[in-house]
Amino acid sequence: MASTSQGRTGALPQPLAGIRVADFSRVLAGPLCTMMLADYGAEVIKIESPAGDDTRAWMPPVAADGTGTYFASVNRNKKSVVSDLKTDEGLACARTLVAGCDVVVENFRPGVMAKFGLDYPSLAADRPDIVYCSISGFGAGAGADLPGYDLLVQALGGLMSITGSLEAEPSKAGVALVDVLTGQNALTGILMALRVRDATGTGQQVQVNLLSSLLAALVNQGTATLATGTSPARLGNAHPSIAPYETFRTGGGTLAVAVGNDRQFVALAGVLGLQGLAEDSRFRTNERRVAFRTELRTILEGALEAGTAAVWQRKLLATGVPAGKVNSIGEALDLAGSLGLEPSIVLTDPATGRESRQLTNPIRLSGTAPAYRQVPPTLGEHQGSTFAPRILDHRERPLSV
Repeated sequence: MASTSQGRTGALPQPLAGIRVADFSRVLAGPLCTMMLADYGAEVIKIESPAGDDTRAWMPPVAADGTGTYFASVNRNKKSVVSDLKTDEGLACARTLVAGCDVVVENFRPGVMAKFGLDYPSLAADRPDIVYCSISGFGAGAGADLPGYDLLVQALGGLMSITGSLEAEPSKAGVALVDVLTGQNALTGILMALRVRDATGTGQQVQVNLLSSLLAALVNQGTATLATGTSPARLGNAHPSIAPYETFRTGGGTLAVAVGNDRQFVALAGVLGLQGLAEDSRFRTNERRVAFRTELRTILEGALEAGTAAVWQRKLLATGVPAGKVNSIGEALDLAGSLGLEPSIVLTDPATGRESRQLTNPIRLSGTAPAYRQVPPTLGEHQGSTFAPRILDHRERPLSV
């Protein structure tokens, strides 16, 4: 199926033009990674089981064309073929596709691809230039058999222990954040491996896992634990090292205030009519404000009751105090649009009229724009298609599956 090409035109060629990706991944981390590769020119062939990617059935919500929005969020710009790896025909199809690809991405449990002869050592024996990305939940060692679901990793990886208020139960993030982080790490690893291949002609295996991605993303909280031997507690929306740096109730809506230095605190106190607050011995320095966080919060919320979050946002920003009301996702998209950040795009298939509303790629290059070419594919939509040869190797013949 052909799709209209939508997106800004760049002055330079797309950086991944000529790269072909065999995408065996499902759900979120892998598909997000391969979609971002596709946005910048890679040809991504999504190889699905007869049942399709699990997220095809994750509904509601459902887009106007009947596609589940979860699947649609990470599968644009891809071609879908069905290959049942448990059958000789399906396995032969997959091997033919892989033979013509530069990159393989998979997120099966460790060991599964080896059963089909599609693991990295098997492929690299014939294709030493292959870049092979394996995504797992807990690595390929002792954690290989643990199920790699984002919720489970947020729990086991400590994120839930610092998310939510101390009085409430531990909470997950409002999106599958660990999958997103892991997908971005996979993208980075693949691009680095391709850079090495460009220089040496030799590929390699990229390995990322959800638990390591989460632990690395704990940054200051993880480092504090290593340094002190004490795991931090939940603080709700507060910051362990800065105050006031959290959300506050107002006379209408919730306001986030992110005071990062003493000058900003003086300005905050002035806007709220609390000019003497910055001279109070409890709040004169950030360290003191952290120590007396509870008392400070009570005073600030008492003053904030006099106006709405939107009003306080305007007044505080005007004086250089970082503040903003808590938006809904719809309001956040509107804000990004008003700032010229192009947060979304509508993709249209000219052949069928199918439309797909998509979040845009967050990476912007000065000379190359992402290209939004194709709506998320239906299952097996490109079965029997002939795929153009890889630009990097003119010896490759077109593949038909």
